[in-house]
Amino acid sequence: MTEKAIFAPATAPLGLSLLVLPQASILEVASALDPLRNANRQLGREAFRWRVVSPDGAPVPLTCGLSLPATGTMADAVGNEVLMIIAGYRLAEVATRPLMRELRRIAPRFALVGGIDAGPWVMARAGLLDGHRATVHWEDLEDLAAAHPEVEVVPDRWVIDRNRVTIGGAAPAADFMLHLIGARHGGPLARQVANSFLTVARPGAEPQVAQRPAPGLDPRVAAAAARMEARIDTPEAVTETAAAVGLSPRRLETLFRQTLGTTPGAYALSLRLQAARRMLTDTRHPLAEVALRTGFSGPATLSRAFAKTFGHPPGRLRR
Repeated sequence: MTEKAIFAPATAPLGLSLLVLPQASILEVASALDPLRNANRQLGREAFRWRVVSPDGAPVPLTCGLSLPATGTMADAVGNEVLMIIAGYRLAEVATRPLMRELRRIAPRFALVGGIDAGPWVMARAGLLDGHRATVHWEDLEDLAAAHPEVEVVPDRWVIDRNRVTIGGAAPAADFMLHLIGARHGGPLARQVANSFLTVARPGAEPQVAQRPAPGLDPRVAAAAARMEARIDTPEAVTETAAAVGLSPRRLETLFRQTLGTTPGAYALSLRLQAARRMLTDTRHPLAEVALRTGFSGPATLSRAFAKTFGHPPGRLRR
């Protein structure tokens, strides 16, 4: 079977193997499997079948503290048409050299190989995304592009490029599975499955972080917040933000206090500090680089703001 056949109308069951790595999210696993389960239920037959495997065949510890049973090792994944890699945190520990070697060995045995959340990182490290367009969770887009210039990294929700698919997270995983269901069994079934979960399928080319105002939020506040989120590394003055959304600084501050309970300056600072906290826990970037990427003049400035907000310096968190 070719990758084109994966997305062609079909009656035969499609087999998927899910390689779940330690510290993945249970929501990502559910988002990948539950739409397929529901499609089988709606059709009254096994249109999709799956197998969950782990690197060593042992139960996989997930981020929520639960362990996910596995039915075999990576070698047992072979035999299905699709291999999906689900990964989350602590890649330095779980994406080992033996794992990379085994992935490179078995990948040609599948018509389609994909990754969810940090799964594209694993694929890139194994050389499975060289020369491909790909996405990854939005927090990791910049790092993936810098570490793997041979990969064309885009901020889409999910990307299909030949026999590779990369998916940005749990919700995009459900979107992709609905796309797969629709391609093989028709749009009405995909909509029926989506309705079962009270959701709608979103296209892969849509940005992961859509700039949609929250219900009840003043659109000018939403626009200002979106500007702040897009300028984590190069924050602008509140006067500039206010002018960009057509308000005076005083009016913008009033609206922020009324709707978000804080000031524009404090909101922007909290975004930058949360981004710094993610980098400190999820990457090995030096403190100077973390400061640069979150708009602080240097490590000392970041450390003072970090300690004031979180009660301890960045170094203690990293240790």
